[in-house]
Amino acid sequence: MLTDAQLQQIMPNLAAAKRALYLPHLDAAMQAHGIDGPLRIAAFVAQLAHESGEFRWMEEIWGPTDAQRRYEPPSDLAKRLGNTQAGDGKRFKGRGPIQITGRFNYEKYGALLGLDLTSDPALAATPGVAFATAGLYWQKNGLNELADVRDFVAITKRINGGTNGLADRQRYYALALAVLGVGAAPREAPLGRGYEAIVADAKAPARRRAASKKTVPAKKVPAKKAARPVAAKKAASRRRV
Repeated sequence: MLTDAQLQQIMPNLAAAKRALYLPHLDAAMQAHGIDGPLRIAAFVAQLAHESGEFRWMEEIWGPTDAQRRYEPPSDLAKRLGNTQAGDGKRFKGRGPIQITGRFNYEKYGALLGLDLTSDPALAATPGVAFATAGLYWQKNGLNELADVRDFVAITKRINGGTNGLADRQRYYALALAVLGVGAAPREAPLGRGYEAIVADAKAPARRRAASKKTVPAKKVPAKKAARPVAAKKAASRRRV
């Protein structure tokens, strides 16, 4: 899957001891959730590198800050997170390289992984579970398919809800692609339906006929002098006599 040397190149700030600790779990998660092939691996590792500060933060630092206080009931945010009891905000704070947050998500991910994360939420920060939740999130949100077509911006939006930190994410992505030996994406012609060619072919004869016609500017013809009536000519000759 991913070697220690490759991970070191992508995350140069990750200590050797932590690479040795995390790499087996990272590889296991990728294998379990279909994150195979260089395009998928590059996108996955790049997003994790940004989200976790190169695996330095596997757990949200608790203040609590003003934003973190909103995790506590009875706020609207707490309702959306499924936090129903006092202390749920800290108990179910963000954990893992793609941080799962809130009682609802701990229950959901725990059930999918066959773990009781609500009884022991700290498990979500342990390497095996942390990378498993990240891989599960990636697969369930269709990010493998987006990675296959290199839609890295769409992946960022599904993870972040926007494009926060996009430049840093893209920096890791470009580095990961290079390390994994993936070149620049080939430029493809626009996808047509066939009907466009039929219409263009039908219009071609008319265009050729129009192009063959030369527009000749009209020559200016001097205006002819009006003929003088015969009676007027005779009258004029009498006056001269």
